[in-house]
Amino acid sequence: MSGQPVFITDDFLLDTRHARDLYHRFAQSLPIIDYHCHLPPAQIAADARYRNMTDVWLSGDHYKWRLMRANGVPEAFITGDAPDRDKFMRWAETVPCLLRNPLYAWTHLELARYFGITDRLLSPATAEEIWDACNARLSEPGFSARGLMERSRVVLACTTDDPVDGLEHHRALANDRLFSVRVLPTWRPDKGMTIEDPAAFNAWVARLETAAGCTVDSLDAYRSALLKRHAAFHAAGCRLSDHGLETAYAEPYTEAELRAIFRKVREGAAPSPVEVLKFKSAMLFEFAVMDADRGWTQQFHFGALRNVNRRMFERLGPDKGYDTIGDFELARPLSRLLDRLEAAGKLTRTILYNLNPRDSALLATMIGNYQDGSMPGKMQYGSAWWFLDQEDGMVRQIEDLSQMGVLRRFVGMLTDSRSFLSYPRHEYFRRILCNVLGRDMERGRIPSDLELAGALVRDVCYHNAARYFGIDLPPVG
Repeated sequence: MSGQPVFITDDFLLDTRHARDLYHRFAQSLPIIDYHCHLPPAQIAADARYRNMTDVWLSGDHYKWRLMRANGVPEAFITGDAPDRDKFMRWAETVPCLLRNPLYAWTHLELARYFGITDRLLSPATAEEIWDACNARLSEPGFSARGLMERSRVVLACTTDDPVDGLEHHRALANDRLFSVRVLPTWRPDKGMTIEDPAAFNAWVARLETAAGCTVDSLDAYRSALLKRHAAFHAAGCRLSDHGLETAYAEPYTEAELRAIFRKVREGAAPSPVEVLKFKSAMLFEFAVMDADRGWTQQFHFGALRNVNRRMFERLGPDKGYDTIGDFELARPLSRLLDRLEAAGKLTRTILYNLNPRDSALLATMIGNYQDGSMPGKMQYGSAWWFLDQEDGMVRQIEDLSQMGVLRRFVGMLTDSRSFLSYPRHEYFRRILCNVLGRDMERGRIPSDLELAGALVRDVCYHNAARYFGIDLPPVG
């Protein structure tokens, strides 16, 4: 379809000459380290193929689902049983209403980078031809799960895995010499702390017993089973943990209290709120010690209030787009947790992420309290996450880290995504970073020195992450 404006140009988001030079000379060609994502390892191991654009682009994407609901699309066309083509058409109806939402840009970046569609915008008028054109491309060899990762120049992807997962798909990938992308597990032990629901916790412990090959009849046995799984993850190449938390937990507790709480929950009784906080505090500390003992990096994602629509949670389950920004106290419990680990000599490399923008400067300053000179950027203020994963949020994170820390040591962007088409988010971030620096160069806020600023761009977009995680990766010039 002709006559539509070109949106995704070579200089998209690059407002100045210096910004354009920085992006095209220093950032554009760098490969991608995706050190935190939610890609299904089973799909990567099987080199999954996709029926159509709904299958690869809309399934599991709660970012899009939230916006479709807000645009008046019935649930049948979102998570329901409507035909795939009809679901795509309803997304195409939604996209023109999303001006200034990041998904408007991401949608057209993904159409451009994977399908070469730059001469038209997605809308009801173009939906049929885009549906047909993209579906035709999905049948090509390079559009399988692995093909899409390789097309995106990914060198490392760290998935998100429960301690009870068998890791068979990661083992298969590690033994496959034909696939160029390293895919490693990430330890996500959140369910090992959730004793507020004894039935769910005990069901998870039963799976832990199977995975660890032991009986969990005491707190000591529980710790032993978790250590066995931690060792198994390490053997499978895992070098990162991740925790999705409302806030940090750092309440005082005694060993006798923990044993009594664990026994109570294993017997099916509900713990008190105080007991929940004590157990979470103990386990969060112990998980951090495990990570330190094996030289891992730990990640903490703070601030999500999840599953707030009870009716839809009961109908659809978690991760369906019914989560929001929370307003939990963070500074005091987080400082207590980090201080206790530092005092014990067990504070490993750490990345902190916030969901509430209120907490941005908080984390940017918190990391400075626990840098110890052992390595550059040991404590990291992580990239803009989830609801902040947009231009304003990314700029705010860059600004806070620049002004209260050392931007040059930042480990950069990640996808945090379940979609194999989400890698243009790295391009989006890189363009924004170059635009911030280029703007400052034009205004005389930093030197008009392309090599100086370009070295920062290269480090933040690739080299810092390549050095930080202790994972062997191919050298990049």
